[in-house]
Amino acid sequence: MDATTAAAPADKRKPLWVKVLAGLVVLMLALVAAAVFFPWDLLRGPLNRYVTERTGRHFEITRRLDVKLGPTTRVLADGVEFANPDWAKDPHLVTADAAEVDIRLLPLLRGRIELPLVKLTKPQLGLQIEPDGRRSWALGRDTKDKANFPEIGALVVDQGAMHFLASGRGADIRTEFAMDERSDAKLPLAYKARGTWQKESFTAEGRAGNVLNLSGVHTSAFPLVVHASAAHTTLKASGTVNSLATMDGANADVTLQGANLSELYKLLGVVLPETPRYEVRGHLTKAGDVWGVTGISGKLGNSDLTGQMTYDHSRDVPLLTGKLQSKALDFDDLAPLVGLPEQPRSVAALPNAVAGAPMGPAAKARLTLAPGKVLPTASLDLARLKVMNADVQYSAARITNVRQLPLDRMSLRVNLKDGVLLLDSMNLGIAGGEMTGRMRINGNSDPALAEVKLDARSLELSKLFPGFKITKASFGKIHGVIELKGRGNSVARMLAASSGNVAMLMGKGEISNLLLEYVNLNGGEIIKFLVTGDKNAQVRCAAAAFDVNEGMMKTRALLLDTSDAVIYGDGYVSLANESIDLTIRPYPKDKSILSLRSPLKLAGTFAKPKAGVDKAALTGKAGVLLALGAINPLLALAATIETGPGKDADCKAVLQEAQAPAAAARAAAAGTPDPAKPAASGSGAAVNPALMGASPKAAMSAEAMARERAETLERRPQERDAAAGSRK
Repeated sequence: MDATTAAAPADKRKPLWVKVLAGLVVLMLALVAAAVFFPWDLLRGPLNRYVTERTGRHFEITRRLDVKLGPTTRVLADGVEFANPDWAKDPHLVTADAAEVDIRLLPLLRGRIELPLVKLTKPQLGLQIEPDGRRSWALGRDTKDKANFPEIGALVVDQGAMHFLASGRGADIRTEFAMDERSDAKLPLAYKARGTWQKESFTAEGRAGNVLNLSGVHTSAFPLVVHASAAHTTLKASGTVNSLATMDGANADVTLQGANLSELYKLLGVVLPETPRYEVRGHLTKAGDVWGVTGISGKLGNSDLTGQMTYDHSRDVPLLTGKLQSKALDFDDLAPLVGLPEQPRSVAALPNAVAGAPMGPAAKARLTLAPGKVLPTASLDLARLKVMNADVQYSAARITNVRQLPLDRMSLRVNLKDGVLLLDSMNLGIAGGEMTGRMRINGNSDPALAEVKLDARSLELSKLFPGFKITKASFGKIHGVIELKGRGNSVARMLAASSGNVAMLMGKGEISNLLLEYVNLNGGEIIKFLVTGDKNAQVRCAAAAFDVNEGMMKTRALLLDTSDAVIYGDGYVSLANESIDLTIRPYPKDKSILSLRSPLKLAGTFAKPKAGVDKAALTGKAGVLLALGAINPLLALAATIETGPGKDADCKAVLQEAQAPAAAARAAAAGTPDPAKPAASGSGAAVNPALMGASPKAAMSAEAMARERAETLERRPQERDAAAGSRK
């Protein structure tokens, strides 16, 4: 038996599975060989026709087609043209000298288009998005269907251009990019962009890595440097980002500067207040739908600013939260916030600020005061109150450049929810004391409904009027309350329609005697003080209370009672037309020569107040003086000696009257007694005739009776002796 005959039975004894496996291996090798050596370019024509038919747009690989099969298949094409939809402005979505596109096959079988990598050589791109959702890069006939939007992981380009149009965003931007061929270039891709964003001029330039991550799903972060400007706003950023399309994974140091933070509403949709020029820095991050900025530092006008902010747009209504602080707040920087014109500034305030006018013509016109007015007339943008919600805390340790206002610090919480703006936890340092309260503006009605409640405690008289030298030697603690409610879309309109209560009270203290003598027109005392120096008068009480009805403030009590004089006042202040009509009646308690005691009139407007003597009353007395002076100058001098019939005011009753709300007037109109005020009965009546327009004689008589009653019921002997001693 030969060897060949012996081997034959052995071959027949091989298992079937070995034969099947060997056959499969041979088949796979054949398929691989066929794929490798298959002339894919033969399919270029059929592929061009298939894509054109499926998308409804002309598609053509103009020179050569090659395919490398695998779970992620790579398609290589020399010369690519892909037209845009008919509605697009640019004729082509993409043209390129060459293209390499990776396609995931399994998602493609399920109808999803996943392109982990797209590499283009010298591309020209035309991207367009319409407000109705149509996108020119949708790879299907229905350009609104998100299933037709390709998911591109990374884009690699060497040089070329892109035109981006988005009419809904007012965007028309052309970008050119080029690759730096140096091997040591860390950011080899350079780009420049120019056009419009939100219909404002836009420019940008910077550098990036050679691979641009568009989706961030299958790729890691890549470096990016950008310097962009839109309108009067400039952004500088340096860091990394995972996705250019969504900016997910952003991790960058940023510097933002511009003319007005409110411009960011138009540019980015973030509602921020009116501000002067600003420059702020911080570290920007983005995780999902939440943006964060930490380490904020910079300037708004001449005010410093630090803190952190977050912006969450995962909700139906985006939410802005944060905490901001200032070591020193320039009061002029608050002007745009409350609707006042911006004050002229030194260019040195922000040497690196954006060049040009601090505010555009529209903003300047909006913040311009009406002629002869001081209340801000800038309209509140009700629509902005509904764009987002906010919860931001702010504090300023010190306030500078307050001019005639005695502010020294402030803190508040800004809460905006569903169109309702609430300034809560408000604490203002004023004149050595504090003012607390809240302000609520409901923007869901037009005009808006505003409510204000403020409480002032322990304001120091000597600091309350810093520009008034006469009060610097005075002292006393002032307390007050403001409760107003009104409708309007500006500060001026809200106050013009407001109703409520305004009151200020002061207990014991001292005030410049020279001020009292000016009020009383006591020429002899003024001459004496100017020669020998000013002295202080003891203050027993002071009260100023107004009922406010639809913008008209009517005095409920207006009194200053000192050891030297009792001063009453009454009248009106109109918040609607910013006018003043008050009458001040002084009654000296001491003897003085050269006295021309007459009522004083406070009139005019908030912008131009006027103070003067009641001419009719003064003319009568002056006429007597002239007649006496013609006979004997000594008699004329004797006629000016004041006998001092003024008496101490019933301070307790006056303070009770000042603290009482407007219920007194309403009760009187209804014919019912006011529970806050004792009934008038004989000599014990607490009603002040001077406040009701009675004659000075009646006023003096009533005050004398009130004082007598108060001394009998309340004052202890030692207190009376102390008071008498102080008057000596």
